[in-house]
Amino acid sequence: MLEKLKYPIGKWEAPNNYSEELIHAWISDIESTPKSIEALVLALDESQLNWKYRPSGWSIRQVVHHMADSHMNAYIRHKLTMTEDCPTILPYNEKLWAEMPDVQYVSIKEGCLLLRLLHQRWSFYLSSLPYDSLSKSYLHPEKKRKINMYESIGMYSWHSRHHLAHIENAIKFAVT
Repeated sequence: MLEKLKYPIGKWEAPNNYSEELIHAWISDIESTPKSIEALVLALDESQLNWKYRPSGWSIRQVVHHMADSHMNAYIRHKLTMTEDCPTILPYNEKLWAEMPDVQYVSIKEGCLLLRLLHQRWSFYLSSLPYDSLSKSYLHPEKKRKINMYESIGMYSWHSRHHLAHIENAIKFAVT
């Protein structure tokens, strides 16, 4: 049961093949996520923003701000990948970032606005890239492997849907 709460849509699994249609669908997921998040969270009060999707999981507030942090990093990773030769990306401590003061005190409206504007720009950028350029890779030092743009776009589509499901579960189950 805990595994289902951690991974409500399942764990990320890279497909064996990538098609232009699949990449476009993933970019569409990235583009549409902020609107879906806003529909769920903007009407919540401060107490409800502290609901969690599982015991000892993150609050709704933390998930929204985490997505902005994570996706800013992804956008930068993607731009570096397209402008450098297999750059080594900089990992960060997601757990510590989710506990920082800006996560606790910046309003959910501002978090949603940041996510919306970031996703607009990011999805436009991804859509502008030639399909054959998506074979370019970055090196992830924690995973100790190269990740190409095809896979990375898919991971962040999954990441968007993954955390959207967390928010839906937090609202449904209201774990405090």
